[in-house]
Amino acid sequence: MPPDPGPLPAALRPLAPLLERAYARLVAKRNRNYDDRARGSLLFPGGLSVTLDRPVLCVGNLSVGGTGKTPAVQLVCKWLIEAGHHPAIALRGYASKNGVSDEAELHRAALPGVPLAVGPNRVERLLDLFASPRGQAVDVVVLDDGFQHRRLARQLDIVLIDATHDPFAQRLLPAGWLREPVEGLARAHAVVLTHADRAAPSDLTRIDADLRRNFPHLLVAHARHEWTGLRVHDGADRDEPLAWLKGRRYALACAIGKPEAFVRQATSAFGPPAATLILRDHDPYAPATLARLRHLAQGMDALLVTEKDWAKLSRTGESWPCPVARPALELRVTKEHEPLRALVLEAARWQDDQVDQGAEDAEPIRG
Repeated sequence: MPPDPGPLPAALRPLAPLLERAYARLVAKRNRNYDDRARGSLLFPGGLSVTLDRPVLCVGNLSVGGTGKTPAVQLVCKWLIEAGHHPAIALRGYASKNGVSDEAELHRAALPGVPLAVGPNRVERLLDLFASPRGQAVDVVVLDDGFQHRRLARQLDIVLIDATHDPFAQRLLPAGWLREPVEGLARAHAVVLTHADRAAPSDLTRIDADLRRNFPHLLVAHARHEWTGLRVHDGADRDEPLAWLKGRRYALACAIGKPEAFVRQATSAFGPPAATLILRDHDPYAPATLARLRHLAQGMDALLVTEKDWAKLSRTGESWPCPVARPALELRVTKEHEPLRALVLEAARWQDDQVDQGAEDAEPIRG
């Protein structure tokens, strides 16, 4: 597993080692500050910046994009709901406006009863939610993509790692795609190796062993992402089995991190697409891009996109020359399923445990 080249243009790659070292120093300084706050010190006597009066469970990444975080957050919420909890999801929401973002719309569609707190200042958005009638029942927060959002204290950190990209062999931004060094996993409680079914068995075994050797406290689970069906929009939404698209002539478009996995899975399930349009992650689908996409879809039996892309495309009001299909995606934990679920439910009982044990050192912020 050679390291993936980072986002730097080819012309600037000679500068990658210098920029990587500068980025590493910034990350190390930031983490030291938060570690000092967590321990308490003369500079930071009050402990962590913000401790809420209800448990916070974080699902995050070491790297930028491509690990399948959205279905993992939804699975954690489903476990909580099945156990009788009332979760809320807090997320930054890339380019969010008035609480609307790609990720937020995906959560609203999959979990219509779960309230969201969307915005860069997640603490402020959560306190607004807790003060609202809908937020009164919330008894646990699931922090979406928050492993590096250390301003908010949490009771559980689950970190997702793409099993097809060995984190011990990857480089920091901008030379690679790591947001922080792999040593940051010392703060985590569990790691989920996603896309485990796509990794070579020897690579998966090595990564698993390296994680357990370097971080013996971690629960290491394996998972795969499964397409369970298709949602097809043709004037209105309807559900179809995966077989609906097999053998049809379709175009594929996406604006996601690591689009090659989507293309590979589509090709395996339906045969190769007749045409493709691969855009940068979080592309806004400007009018010129929509025109390209309409042209691509002309004469096709279907246009295949991800749910994340459809969350944006559905807001444009465009009419399409063919049905638009997107796979329904679920995360299936294939190893350590029950221990991971038990860890989630144990963390969700943090508030009850605090009542039993007495007051905490840090004064919680109450909604």
